[in-house]
Amino acid sequence: MRKKLIFIICFIIVILLILLLISNYFNLIPKKFYTAEDFGIETIKSSVDYDHDGIDDYTDIMLGARQDAENMPTYRSAYYAGGYPPDNEGVCTDLVWRAFKNAGYLLKDLVDEDIKNNLSEYKNITTPDPNIDFRRVYNLKVFFDRNAQKLTTNIEEVEEWQPGDVVIFDESHIGIISDRRNKNKIPYLIHNTAQPVREEDVLERYKNNITGHYRWNMSK
Repeated sequence: MRKKLIFIICFIIVILLILLLISNYFNLIPKKFYTAEDFGIETIKSSVDYDHDGIDDYTDIMLGARQDAENMPTYRSAYYAGGYPPDNEGVCTDLVWRAFKNAGYLLKDLVDEDIKNNLSEYKNITTPDPNIDFRRVYNLKVFFDRNAQKLTTNIEEVEEWQPGDVVIFDESHIGIISDRRNKNKIPYLIHNTAQPVREEDVLERYKNNITGHYRWNMSK
């Protein structure tokens, strides 16, 4: 009887530890986050307020990404006539165009126009399809390489990572940098992989997969 009780207790402890590890991995356990000001890091503001709402572009993009994260659209990768999925659906790229829309930019139109004028640069496109091209990470990689300010991919250069920056991972995932940072000064990532918390401390986990880091500047 005693051995059985010990076994049950050990089993429960193991299950609790597994649940704790899973919860920590998916950032379900609340963590203290910091701001750039906590570390004496300057937060860069854009000189452009494209939609004239009193909020600079970088902040607007970050806030738009956060809004999509808080809306928790169902992760669904599908083809939509007209290009845009409904508000309650989306993938990682949908978070990005919604973030840009919050600043007044129609990323779809910008990407479609760049593809039209520079098709040879988009190696994965033979025939342009405006219904889906702007929702492909590898196309956005080309677009931002051509049209945005390219920045370091080294997350240890903490001052170079600013709210509203775009980050691409292995040309298969994309997200937006948050204004929140962890205790190591590394910023949070706002992104959508169907995870339960979509503004999370994961940049260190994926640092070796970063293949692009960009800042949107109209004056580029």
